[in-house]
Amino acid sequence: MIRPVHGGNLAWAAALAGCPASAILDFSASISPLGPPKSALDAIKARSSSLTAYPDPDYGELRAALGEAFNVDPDWVLPGNGSAELLTWAAWDLSKLEATYLVTPAFGDYSRALSAFGAQVLDCPLDLTSCTVVKNGQDARSTRVKNGQDARSTRDEFSWGTGILPVPQEIEHGATSGFELKSLDAGAGNGLVTDDLSVSNRSFVSPSLCLPVPLALGADRRGLLLNNPHNPTGLLFAREAVEPYLEQLALVVVDEAFMDFLPPQQQQSSIAAVEKFPNLVILRSLTKFYSLPGLRMGCAIAHPDILRRWQLQRDPWPVNALAEAAAAAVVRDTVFERQTWDWLPGARRELFEGLADLPGLQPWTGAANFLLVESSLSVAAIQKSLLEKYRILIRDCLSFPELGDRFFRVAVRSRADNLQLIAGLKEVISQLAVDS
Repeated sequence: MIRPVHGGNLAWAAALAGCPASAILDFSASISPLGPPKSALDAIKARSSSLTAYPDPDYGELRAALGEAFNVDPDWVLPGNGSAELLTWAAWDLSKLEATYLVTPAFGDYSRALSAFGAQVLDCPLDLTSCTVVKNGQDARSTRVKNGQDARSTRDEFSWGTGILPVPQEIEHGATSGFELKSLDAGAGNGLVTDDLSVSNRSFVSPSLCLPVPLALGADRRGLLLNNPHNPTGLLFAREAVEPYLEQLALVVVDEAFMDFLPPQQQQSSIAAVEKFPNLVILRSLTKFYSLPGLRMGCAIAHPDILRRWQLQRDPWPVNALAEAAAAAVVRDTVFERQTWDWLPGARRELFEGLADLPGLQPWTGAANFLLVESSLSVAAIQKSLLEKYRILIRDCLSFPELGDRFFRVAVRSRADNLQLIAGLKEVISQLAVDS
């Protein structure tokens, strides 16, 4: 069976582990362990009696609920069969431009969607080596948390470098040497927002990061595709870091699939900018936060002219009646939202500290419901042993060329599940170290 590109491929994991798919403890898909919410299940049950009728092709009720949730007019929202469907239409629009900047490492579906329409892609890699630990105001790059050092005593602030990479790496065969590049200063707004795992938890904002995307002559014929929070690193870009690109690029698509895992006061969503910038498209997932990936629910928020065109181009009824009912219910479920926001920071911190205590592993702080982990051992070997011995599935990063076999990603799950992962990793790493 072919190694999966996405997380959550339980059929592949079960075949490798020699067990039913239901027996796999899945850390590879970043899905909340708290759902599905009762509101979704009740809505599905209520709608099941009307399955003999087609859904409303305009999704008026669902658009009203989404508009209320995101504080936009319903005409500025388009429901989709997961955000993946809407990504396809965004990639179609981007492919018509001279080129598209892609912040990397990037979710694999971005390249898939862009290449499907022959888009010219310019890779703009994040400088992964500039991740530093700041101790008492001093750069402690040489003392990054690893080999069991106590993350609680060494991480006061997480920051990234300030510079923009001078030239993007271009896929296909275009030249970039003629660009006249402008670097944006890392001012107070052009920053990175991320989870602070220090004891004092003094600050959530580290104003030190610009997007690694050049602004060149001819930018008005180019586009940008990025996700915020960033997958797989978990970095959260300040909304002010995105705005300069809205002012100069032809189209900016921001995938905010994990934004709802942050409480409103910490979110850095660009939704409020859609009315000012008709060249902005926001993609939102409704399946990760509400634990409903099997229903396939998502939406795009953009100028109505864009959304009307997409609606005319796509297949009719992309959102089925049960998904429509569930989505309208969950975005109004404020109790479940608060439960998630209260649960995640502590659970993420505990998982981070447990991973940091293991030799050879170095977790990265992040703003979403997952953690990226750097490993001194082969992740393919760790993944295989975890599956065969403990039926635990982690997400390797082989589909991210910049990361390869020395990184993996894990979802934040329940405390019992997280402890089971830590125990399994401890045994597997110990055995692999002996074997090597």
